[in-house]
This record gives sequence, structure tokens and C-alpha cells, in this order.
Amino acid sequence: MVPMASSNPALNDKIFERETAAANGGFTPAWGSPADEVPPGLFTGATGATDLGAATVTPGPVATGDTMRLGGTLSAAAVLLLVLLVGAFFGWQATEVVTATNVAGETVVVSSNLPAWIVVAAIAGFGLAILTIFKPKLARFTAPFYAAAQGAFVGAISKLYEVQFDGIVLQAVGLTIGVFVMMLVLYATGTVKVTDRLRKGIFAATGAVCLVYLATLVARLFGSDIPMIHDAGIVGIGFSLVVVGIASSNLLLDFDFIERGVEMRAPRYMEWFGAFGLMVTLIWLYLELLRLLSKLRSR
Repeated sequence: MVPMASSNPALNDKIFERETAAANGGFTPAWGSPADEVPPGLFTGATGATDLGAATVTPGPVATGDTMRLGGTLSAAAVLLLVLLVGAFFGWQATEVVTATNVAGETVVVSSNLPAWIVVAAIAGFGLAILTIFKPKLARFTAPFYAAAQGAFVGAISKLYEVQFDGIVLQAVGLTIGVFVMMLVLYATGTVKVTDRLRKGIFAATGAVCLVYLATLVARLFGSDIPMIHDAGIVGIGFSLVVVGIASSNLLLDFDFIERGVEMRAPRYMEWFGAFGLMVTLIWLYLELLRLLSKLRSR
């Protein structure tokens, strides 16, 4: 099974602008910058007005009710991560796998029983993601269910990998945490600045990966496949390395969008929406790391 890669459609400027404008009676601070340099923000301790190149944007009227906070977003993300782990546990336990050892001494999956409810959960998770993107106000309710549904699916997929490659899940989890921390440090210290040029590059690269995976699914429907990139050869490993890099770079965009949402005083419910978007990227990154590790272990 090829996990679908996607850019993060949840954390984008238009959604934050729309929700902030609705909460502020039509007013929203300017988003983005005409300049190529993005100044330090909440992650690096800046406060007050934000210098966006040629203009200085001072936060406008405070929305009715509470506004989005960085701490609130992180708390929501922690809750969603816990729900994801609980869902993954049940998905893992519910999946039955029969293995055998081939002539080369390798463990291969003879059969696997993926319960129907896990497939339904995966489809429901996708539906909840779409609903959340179109209705961010519902994120505090839909995001936990999304995390639970996707967690069950991720747990089942993880078990399929684990029975073939002992210890691979722990390796993938460790790498996911490591990549997350590394990208957060790079962003927080300003080592990597999220410029308009970088955003466009990441969007384009992620879109290209989406097209490749879509082409793969279509080809497999007709009993074919895209050669080499899904194999354990040099080309396949190289492709997975590139995809992992693109997934990792999406974390930079997530941090940037969350920070800017706080700066422009988005409504409080956008905390859950920001946390939801971050979960989308982390799940994708974890699945891609599983694929990469499995290719490396197959050599």
C-alpha cells in the first residue's frame, strides 16, 4: 500500500484570513510579506507590531472573544497526539498478520486481516479532514475524531511493517520526533526563514509528490506500476529520501502559519485547527519514514 502524500491544505493563509476577518467584522491584518525576509516572531520572542518589509502592520481590533494563542495550539496538538496514539494502539491490536520465512531467511507476510472498521475509520478520517478544512470552527470537535480514525489506520499499517522488519516502528517514531525537533529549532532560531520563495518551492515540490502517488494508484488499478521509485533500489531509496525531505519542510510552513495566525489574532478555535494541520504533516512524515526504512532494511 502506498500512503498518499499531500501538502497541508489546512494551514494556509486564506483560511486564517477568512476566519479572522469573520471574527473581526471584516477586518484582518495583512498576511505575508512582499519582501524576501520574514522577521522573527512569536517563536523568537518578538512582540507588538510586525515589520513586513515595506510596511509595519499593527494588529487590528481584537476579535470578539478570545484569540488564538501559541500555548493553546501546542496544548491542542498534545491532546490530538495522545488521541492518535490511543487510536494506533487499537488499530495495532485489531490487525492480525500471518508471516513465514522465505528461502533467504527473510520474514514475509503470508496474509493479513485488516478489520473492516479500520478501513471505514481511514475513510472517515479523510472525510473529517475535508470537513475540518471547510469548517474550521468545528476543529475542536472534528480534529480529535480525525486523530482517532487516522491513528487506527496508522497503527494497523505500522503492524504490517513491524512483522516484516523488527523494530522499524520504534525507529520511525524516533526519527519523526527527531525531525520535528530539528525543524522546530531551525525555525525558532531563524536559521531557516520561511520566505515567499521557500513557500512556493515547498508547495510545488509537495504537489509533484502528490501527482506521482496519484499516478501510482491509477497505474496499480490497471495492474501496472511506476518502475523503480517504489523498489528498494538506489532510485527507490533516493525517491523516499526526497519525499521525507519535502514532508519535513512542510513542518516549517506549519510553524509559520501557526505563528502568523497568532500574530493576526485569529479566533480561539483556530488553535485546534492549527493543531489539526500539524497532525496531518506529522502523520505523513511518519508514514514516509516507515517506507524509507523498509527500503533500507530490504537491501
